Amino acid sequence: MNVPASVLFAGDRIVAIDKPAGVSLATRRKEPGAAVQRLLAALPEAVCAEHGLTPDALHLVHRLDVGTSGVVLLARDHAAHREIVRALAERRVEKTYLALAWGHPRPSEGEWTSPLGPDRRDRRRMAVTQGGRTAVTDYVVESRAPYVSLVRLAPTTGRTHQLRVHLAHAGHPIVGDDLYGGPRHRAVRDPELRRLLDPGRPFLHAWRLHLPETGACPELIVTAPIPADLAAALLALGVPVPAGG
Repeated sequence: MNVPASVLFAGDRIVAIDKPAGVSLATRRKEPGAAVQRLLAALPEAVCAEHGLTPDALHLVHRLDVGTSGVVLLARDHAAHREIVRALAERRVEKTYLALAWGHPRPSEGEWTSPLGPDRRDRRRMAVTQGGRTAVTDYVVESRAPYVSLVRLAPTTGRTHQLRVHLAHAGHPIVGDDLYGGPRHRAVRDPELRRLLDPGRPFLHAWRLHLPETGACPELIVTAPIPADLAAALLALGVPVPAGG
């Protein structure tokens, strides 16, 4: 069953949508508006009508991997798009992600700074490489449970697969991220918990976004509720589900 998207904020010039896992925001040059069309198709028609959301009137500001859920920003005009893209480039936008990762990172908070570049052995992947592009991720372990930890991540750069690679390189790949971690759920003894820790997608959620005041919008903080599959796994593990909304 597909999970619908939802509107987190709809202003005169900016819209924030909670993207469900499974919706691709990949953009081809020949189809520049296809990602917005797919995102809006995940919303109920009545919601699009209520907020005046049409593919030709919205511009995608940033992207999430197909398996990642959470906050995505769109602009209603080109000037607003330029303002927010500039704020992102200047690292004035604070993004906070939540990931359920295998193992227990130590220390419980810190910073990963390994540079990233394409994996020469697998074109689908990125890798830690000498001479790669600078990549910085702050992290805090929110909760520990058997097998896994809930980790809060704050990237200050936006490299492809940055959070997934940094966690995997630290020895704690994201649950469900078979591209970087493999099917580690097979070691879980309890069959129901093993099922919940095999979600078929990475348990990575773009939880909160803090946009400073710009010419396009006053200061804005939006939070996306934890998706049902991740919430179910957290409850089964006895980990408090972070608030959203």
